[in-house]
Amino acid sequence: MRDGAGATLGLLAARTVHALEEVATVPGWAREQVPVVRQRSPQVPERMWQLMEATDGGEFAVAVAGMAVVTAAAAADGYRTGGRSAFCQAALNGFGLYALVHLAQAATVRGYTPGAVTSPLPVIPFALWARGRLRGAGVLRPTRPRGAVQVLPLAAVATVGSHLAALRLVRRVRTAPRT
Repeated sequence: MRDGAGATLGLLAARTVHALEEVATVPGWAREQVPVVRQRSPQVPERMWQLMEATDGGEFAVAVAGMAVVTAAAAADGYRTGGRSAFCQAALNGFGLYALVHLAQAATVRGYTPGAVTSPLPVIPFALWARGRLRGAGVLRPTRPRGAVQVLPLAAVATVGSHLAALRLVRRVRTAPRT
């Protein structure tokens, strides 16, 4: 791929813009909206609500930074391989699908949810554009439903792992003796 920087390293740039929206809005949104959404969605397990209420802005920002590391690794691998990297392409596809989840969340709560502004603006257009560039270069792997399903557990592990690591790190910093 002659000019793969935009389609590969651009993944990190688009993710950064999206992450900034999430980091700026999650704490306030959760504080105000979780009780409202909780009443509308009694089928959601109580433990999920407790986790959402317990997550503070610092912990969330650390978790987002963890996912940034994963995204940076995928983007760098994509750049290194001229866009051929399965890791980068899976991250690109997952990122585009993740934006659709944000839009579904906003539709479900009938209002704003963190990530809903940047999903239809930079995220989805970037994902479509980057896929088009990779397709035009002849390096885009065919997307099959099975492949998309295989990415979901990896994305879930990365997300949950980043949140658990953030929780441990933030708690360790908060309980460390001050000198």
